[in-house]
Amino acid sequence: MNDFLATLINGISLGSMYALIALGYTMVYGIAKMLNFAHGDIIMVGGITTFTVMQYTNMPPWVAVLAAVVVCTVLGVVIEKVAYKPLRGVSSLTVLITAIGVSYLLQNVALLTFGTENKSYSFSFLTALNWQINEHLIIQGSTIVNVVIMLVIMVALLLFVRFTKQGKAMRAVSEDNGAAQLMGINVNATISLTFAIGSALAGIAGFMYIGTYSQIGAYAGTMPGIKAFTAAVFGGIGSIPGAMIGGIALGIIEQFSKSILAQFQLSALADAIVFVILILVLLIKPTGLLGRQIKEKV
Repeated sequence: MNDFLATLINGISLGSMYALIALGYTMVYGIAKMLNFAHGDIIMVGGITTFTVMQYTNMPPWVAVLAAVVVCTVLGVVIEKVAYKPLRGVSSLTVLITAIGVSYLLQNVALLTFGTENKSYSFSFLTALNWQINEHLIIQGSTIVNVVIMLVIMVALLLFVRFTKQGKAMRAVSEDNGAAQLMGINVNATISLTFAIGSALAGIAGFMYIGTYSQIGAYAGTMPGIKAFTAAVFGGIGSIPGAMIGGIALGIIEQFSKSILAQFQLSALADAIVFVILILVLLIKPTGLLGRQIKEKV
């Protein structure tokens, strides 16, 4: 029973990180109708920024997180202005190729400046948050922090999108950016704001990545980014609650898969199960659990 609960808790912790990353994907797709595959690498930048501030300046964790959020927000807005804004109205394939190019650019810049080796770092303050349930079961401080951060941000985003002027503009652009522009909404500014928010979330996710894996490197955001995209599709890309549900579900599935496959010395195949899930979702329910099916008149 303890093993089951430990695996479940680890899955929720990992899924919380996936959910936060998936929120970035789902917001950009929901508003701009594009898949920003450079999002995972912005997470890497957030993790490296967090590591650098904590390692070399001895600043408290909240300062490191704030620095990561600022750096990633600025980076996300610059990428949107330079790489994506000129491509408004072109084919989605062109935007996708550009996003992949931006991803490789960020990875190679990180390799040149940060090096090829992963850097290890452990947040000592997380240990103080460990919660011992019984003699054999301990909830790690990183798990508690991951879940709390994810829940707070999800609720804040839901309130922001529903009740603020900028959030209503985002919903209008998501429905029909042409009609939104005719109603006086600045579509370009709204999309830039969406990228800024998504990139800020990536900065926080970079902090969560180090807390979860205790290391960071130039390729750190690649696999979590792909899995979070799978989570966004699973939950219904474009849906904020869907991103949370998809992320948590995927984290739990991954952890139980590793636990079961480890008995046959096949735990390395656990990542493959994530992509099998993506294929099945696209085949059975392409809109995901909470996604909406949009009908177009032709």
